[in-house]
Amino acid sequence: MTRQPGPLRIGNASGFYGDRFDAMREMLTGGELDVLTGDYLAELTMLILGRDRLKDPGAGYARTFLRQLEECLGLARERGVRIVANAGGLNPAGLADAVRQLADRLGLPVRVAHVEGDDLTAAHPGSLAAHAYLGGFGIAACLREGADVVVTGRVTDAALVTGPAAAHFGWGPGDHDRLAGAVVAGHVLECGGQATGGNYAFFHEAARSGRDLRRPGFPLAELHEDGSCVVTKHPGTGGFVDVGTVTAQLLYETAGARYAGPDVTARLDTVRLIQDGPDRVRIEGVRGEAPPPTLKVGVNRLGGFRNEVAFVLTGLDIEAKADLVREQLTDALAKSPPAEVRWDLVRTDRPDAPSEETASALLRLVVRDPSQEAVGRALSGAAIELALASYPGFHVLAPPGKGSPYGVFEAVYVPQGGVDHVAVLHDGRRIPVPPAHDTVVLDEVPEPPLPQPLSHGPTARAPLGLVAGARSGDKGGNANVGVWVRSDDAWRWLAHELTVDRFRQLIPESGRLKVTRHPLPHLRALNFVVEGILGEGVAAQHRFDPQAKALGEWLRSRHLDIPEILL
Repeated sequence: MTRQPGPLRIGNASGFYGDRFDAMREMLTGGELDVLTGDYLAELTMLILGRDRLKDPGAGYARTFLRQLEECLGLARERGVRIVANAGGLNPAGLADAVRQLADRLGLPVRVAHVEGDDLTAAHPGSLAAHAYLGGFGIAACLREGADVVVTGRVTDAALVTGPAAAHFGWGPGDHDRLAGAVVAGHVLECGGQATGGNYAFFHEAARSGRDLRRPGFPLAELHEDGSCVVTKHPGTGGFVDVGTVTAQLLYETAGARYAGPDVTARLDTVRLIQDGPDRVRIEGVRGEAPPPTLKVGVNRLGGFRNEVAFVLTGLDIEAKADLVREQLTDALAKSPPAEVRWDLVRTDRPDAPSEETASALLRLVVRDPSQEAVGRALSGAAIELALASYPGFHVLAPPGKGSPYGVFEAVYVPQGGVDHVAVLHDGRRIPVPPAHDTVVLDEVPEPPLPQPLSHGPTARAPLGLVAGARSGDKGGNANVGVWVRSDDAWRWLAHELTVDRFRQLIPESGRLKVTRHPLPHLRALNFVVEGILGEGVAAQHRFDPQAKALGEWLRSRHLDIPEILL
């Protein structure tokens, strides 16, 4: 790719490994595109691919991507669309070879390149997979040298956009504002349908207004040379794009005002969103700073084995029934107790219930141990032997199995120059990608001034979600909850009402954890980071909602005193 006039149209066809299979074809046939990206990796995915590689050293990449290309590679070449995807996972060279073999079989003259250097597993003994998050300049090098398909391993999600943008517009490492704009565009696109109405807090309002949310289209960005962009979707596809859907995705899995990456640190507190017509949101004003001097490395290890069983408690005396079965199993496991035992009583029951299911509560037992035997046969035998000797109405949702391995995720950091970032071209040439030459140690942004509080007036007890949207997600063992409102008056109220103390009251689970609040006034948003709520990461399945996907919806359901003028 060489510098060219006009916007660069970048679309996305995958937000995770397992996303809608037909999305690649839909994006290629639905309208004009220059580049089509696919994000297939997440912390949990790297663990899954690591286990695949244990069984087969030639595995370790997203095989779905190959099946999609079998249908769409010729179509992409016919339309002049270049494909950039991180589907290489733990084995980008292997995936690149597989794509070449596919192209040869289909009789297509396709130039395939890949990016490597992220794999640091050898430097972390005992890990299943340890990979640095690389930036977009390896992708840019591949595209500048004529690649039609670029596959990578662990790059940042936004790198799938910064790379093509840098190649197209001729940006260099010092173009911080432009790169930051591309990072924001990439962050909006990376989760596919979440930017076009999927998982949206106010979905019911959209449905009432006639928008079809059954099958949201995938997003695309019209990216300009100055780093600004317009987020939109192909005409005629489902879902919708507005300031709310883009705000929700901007807040997803972020923390403070500084959104750091290997190429640039984007200042989320400078982002301005403007509705630019139906299904079009302009993103402008994004400022960038030099990236930090270190790269994040995601280290995945097997943490041991886990098992669980859910006892169904029906009708009267729920607490007493739970106490009885807890005491019985504690006694039964006393000879060789698992290393970790966790009980959770979920009161889904209601009095005088019209159905047996709504009369029932769940008592969930989760055990973990380095030994599979300690959580497998020992637990299953002890639990099932209670079938005729415990509380009245004894039954379980499903009998416990043999116990399954669980993973542990840890984020560590290495110097920017601590990886061999290389673009490997279709003809075998290897182009080293230098680390960022200007770096700045990451620091918190001073808290911005808050708006004047909303004037006092009558209030009503009501759910927060009547006036505020939210989206939540995971980063290792931490969770973030982004909360936003849609009017200046609502922002004047939210900014003063939803303090850290109020958050702790509404989400008691966070009471003993560190909670940090980050105001983002341009977005009328507050972003809360709750440290440690997810234990050792999603693969450890520490809590009922291990990725905190619904933590924001729980917050929206909590009641507090809301000014009637906002309701």
